[in-house]
Amino acid sequence: MAPTSVRERESADTRELPRAPAPKPAPEVTRVRTPGSVSARRWALIIAGGYAAGLVGSALGVPSPYLLASLLVGAVLALSGRIRDRLPGPANRTSQALVGALMGSHLTPSALMSAAPSALPLTAVTAATIGLSVAVAWFLARKGRISRPSAVLGMMPGGSAGIVTCADELKADVRLVAFNQYLRVGLVATTAPLLAHWMAGASSSGSAGGGSGSWPGLGLFHLVAGSDQVTGLLTLAAVSVAGVWAGRRLRLPTPALIGPMLAALVATMSGVIPAFAPAGMLQDVVFVLVGMDVGVRFTREALRRVRGLLPSILAGMTAVCLGCAGMAWIFAKATGTPLMDAYLATTPGGINAVLAAAVSSHGDVALVSTVQSLRLLVVMLVTPMIIRRLTPDRPKPVGAGAIPPVRDRSRVRP
Repeated sequence: MAPTSVRERESADTRELPRAPAPKPAPEVTRVRTPGSVSARRWALIIAGGYAAGLVGSALGVPSPYLLASLLVGAVLALSGRIRDRLPGPANRTSQALVGALMGSHLTPSALMSAAPSALPLTAVTAATIGLSVAVAWFLARKGRISRPSAVLGMMPGGSAGIVTCADELKADVRLVAFNQYLRVGLVATTAPLLAHWMAGASSSGSAGGGSGSWPGLGLFHLVAGSDQVTGLLTLAAVSVAGVWAGRRLRLPTPALIGPMLAALVATMSGVIPAFAPAGMLQDVVFVLVGMDVGVRFTREALRRVRGLLPSILAGMTAVCLGCAGMAWIFAKATGTPLMDAYLATTPGGINAVLAAAVSSHGDVALVSTVQSLRLLVVMLVTPMIIRRLTPDRPKPVGAGAIPPVRDRSRVRP
């Protein structure tokens, strides 16, 4: 007899359906660490090793020892395949924020007033540096296998992180642009301290600046420039955090660097904030992080990708560096600025490394910070316009109002 009620029919249908097998428990996924990946503990050991190498370099009289030694350690580990990761994001952002605070702390009213008479020559040097970089990039694009956007972005002097970020939007090869930018930063970071040390020894005219040697007799726990360490450290932390937040809100190029620099500038201009510039061991650790961040970018994979283009890229970068050195000599003669300060102010990028060299060699940090920061802002503003100007024949994306490209039907088989 067939079931008549709804409840009876539902129970009959349920009995007739085969029962699904019980789901098996999902296997536990074990996280496999790829070769070359680095844990936080190993990063701490590597940074400590870079600091120890800096101590050895300082004892041997190497210029900017913590920067150069950590850069060399990072490059050796990356090229040997022991590191394939970048410096951890929090450590990188912290070092940039502290470098920005250090830069802004040197931009005192008296320093800016002393740099004011050189405003016109500095503007001319900045424009000439950008023009020289674009000319070399155009030559590389014409003679090599590099597109114009990739060549121009790779040769732009300064703003490495911002330039690499906008490379994809400007139809450039992001990997090639990143390698060119960081190769240039590595060359500047390696040569600037050595040349600055040589120039300072030759001229003996370096002006007083900030640095590890600017506050003699610093103890192990003397971490900021002022006498009140607790208040200075709290002020440094507040300036750094507020600067990074403001830089992101204002969408500044490299907000972790420029934001704290502007916040430190405001704090310094107020005249009521206690001294907070990183000093002593804290400053040395910051320079170790800067050098390590540059060194670990030179992996074997990156060198393999651009192996055929490396000679022409190095030649172009050498031309830009020599041209900037020539402009520094002209600027020094025209304004009476010491050659070392003029050279550090006009080097093509590597603002963190250049600042470390200026601090270590007791250069005019205010002048170097002002020129490098202003050029960084100009580069980030004009680069997209230069790219669009040099590549007017780029194909438009297929979409509304755009004509799709015509396929070559002679190569299509029937």
